[in-house]
Amino acid sequence: MKDDPDYFRKLSQGQSPEVLWIGCSDSRVPANQITGTKPGEVFVHRNIANVCVHSDMNMLSVLDYAVNVLKVKHVIVAGHYGCGGVAAALSNKQFGLIDNWLRHIKDVYRLYSHELDRISDTQLKVNRLVELNVIEQAYNLCKTTIIQNAWKERSDLEVHGWVIDIGTGLVKDLKVSSNDPQKLGYVYELDVELAGAH
Repeated sequence: MKDDPDYFRKLSQGQSPEVLWIGCSDSRVPANQITGTKPGEVFVHRNIANVCVHSDMNMLSVLDYAVNVLKVKHVIVAGHYGCGGVAAALSNKQFGLIDNWLRHIKDVYRLYSHELDRISDTQLKVNRLVELNVIEQAYNLCKTTIIQNAWKERSDLEVHGWVIDIGTGLVKDLKVSSNDPQKLGYVYELDVELAGAH
């Protein structure tokens, strides 16, 4: 790079990001540009509609590495308004293999259908499902053994839910940040001692 001749040498010396960004694959929402950060400052996992599924080994591997090796302090689920994956999940159309992935978003719709069915404007409905999807995916992260075990060992790890307005560049904090399992409900709180005893 012209402005910094040591740019690649510095990059090659390692990374120490404080943030794991779990975002949508949409090409309009790259993590570093949205957050104004440089390469090496944000660890990133992206998939269609920023879904966090407890059986997705790809996402879990990224989460485990970020939390337990890189020791990130913030895990951010970042959705965005106008998300094509969320809009597709609201339709009855078949799109192919992706239908199996979109089913996770349809499950979020089912949880909140009482609210969403009252919204008549299609774009507003999609945008509200974007928000609810981020909230549920943030909760899904908190339910993982990776996050819960980390919380038992350290107090500096938080999970957040954000939505990006790609029309304005503004980021909306959905106020679902968590740094302990207390809000998850008894059935999701894992007792590490019991798990280790078997």
